[in-house]
Amino acid sequence: MAIKKEPKQDLNLTIDADSPIPIYMRVKQLITTKINQGLWSTNQKIPSESELVNQLGCSRMTINRALRELTAEGVLVRVQGVGSFVAEGQGQTSLFQINNIADEIQARKHEHRAEVIVLESIHANALQSLQMQVQEGQLLYHSIIIHYENDIPVQVEDRLVNSYLVPNYLKQDFSQITPNAYLMQNSPMTEGEHIVKAVLASAQECKWLKINKAEPCLFIQRRTWSNKNLISSARLIYPGNRYHLEGKFNP
Repeated sequence: MAIKKEPKQDLNLTIDADSPIPIYMRVKQLITTKINQGLWSTNQKIPSESELVNQLGCSRMTINRALRELTAEGVLVRVQGVGSFVAEGQGQTSLFQINNIADEIQARKHEHRAEVIVLESIHANALQSLQMQVQEGQLLYHSIIIHYENDIPVQVEDRLVNSYLVPNYLKQDFSQITPNAYLMQNSPMTEGEHIVKAVLASAQECKWLKINKAEPCLFIQRRTWSNKNLISSARLIYPGNRYHLEGKFNP
């Protein structure tokens, strides 16, 4: 690793003292934000533990945990007796792109509209805790949104979001911005997972999509991570006769 000389910098680092997110996670978010914004570049030395303790007013144990986890996640490289450095990025390939449905519809010169059915906070049950990799009972945000193309319903989006990592989710107007677009802006995706299968929609989903109960649907279970943190799990249902998967690949 070619280490860059640490530039003199005005640290001016702060974390939100009123946030419900655990302090060590706020420290991790602060560091990854500086890196994602290009303020701390590849192989650059970041402030020392002592500097972070003094600047942020956190305990050394908290700062040490944040740095250890970022190192384990490949965000930082720690050199014994020298300090912590921004790691070199690693390339990755996704099976599917994570596209914004509003952009897809508008690219076809059609009109997108979204109807918010549910926007609430819940406590994770056993299945949801497993799905979101959190403890049972943890606060989650839950939304159900119907997406329309030229006033025809084409997708039911049933989404869970980690409330600690995206604390302002419930404050958004999802008739104006899609959850996908909002999450990409605030917690840029570094990893994604898709499960795709054919299903029959529930009775309620059939009403929302205006289809009969015997019509097959395309089901996509999508989970997304940002810097190794699981941000969201979405259950997406499309009427089979109104949607198809499309992609290009090279052998």
